[in-house]
Amino acid sequence: MFKRKRLIIWVAAAATLVFSVVFVKQRYMLPIVMYHSVAPEVAKGNLLTVSADTFDKQMSFLKRHRYNVIRLGSIKDYILGKKKIPGRTIAITFDDGYKDNYTYAFPILKKFNLPATIFIIVSEVGRPDRLSWEQIKEMRDSGLITFGSHTLTHPFLNSLKSAKDLKKEIYGSKIALEEKLGRPVEIFAYPSGRFNAEVIQEVKEAGYQVAVVTNPGRKIPDNNVLALKRLRLSENSRSMFIFWFETTGYYNFIRETRQHK
Repeated sequence: MFKRKRLIIWVAAAATLVFSVVFVKQRYMLPIVMYHSVAPEVAKGNLLTVSADTFDKQMSFLKRHRYNVIRLGSIKDYILGKKKIPGRTIAITFDDGYKDNYTYAFPILKKFNLPATIFIIVSEVGRPDRLSWEQIKEMRDSGLITFGSHTLTHPFLNSLKSAKDLKKEIYGSKIALEEKLGRPVEIFAYPSGRFNAEVIQEVKEAGYQVAVVTNPGRKIPDNNVLALKRLRLSENSRSMFIFWFETTGYYNFIRETRQHK
């Protein structure tokens, strides 16, 4: 009788362990990190800027621990199950096209030979605080940086009243970038993460293969390649433990569970 009870306990424990492992694996989402600005110093409370020192440490961490840093454009095959996702896979993105991406982030990415994607607001190229076309082309020619569209003027796409204006922001920005860069532009980022079904359909019809958002919550499935969830990183991730935890592939599930309560 005692042996039978002990066997039942062991079987129950093993079943619980197997269930937990399977459950956790199902909650994995390939981490896509989102940066905006990289600067020598960060003002307190600024959640859109990471210091150059912190960014250097984060990229060094990825390189030292042999992370599989992939180009965002290749993520479609992983997400749709055409390729097995290797351990420690991650994609790096930047929004808005700040000039400091060239001044501070680009040299660090070159140092560690890590690819990244920068989403450009076409009408803002050449502004004093934004990238110039010359800098964009230099980064493109490095082979490390891919450029995607962040629309023409960065509006809330789900608030646009005119279908013509929506098409212009999404498709027009694609054409403008392709003319300047001399290569296809197949990646898109929704300004401020704002979108709806109509916006996604327009992005699809424009020919984009991958599009990214910020944190839309559980209502959007993790495998929607036209609404891929990202993790915004700030100076709060200067701790390498926090950075590691946020890039495990499970942090988004924990974040959504916490927000859902």
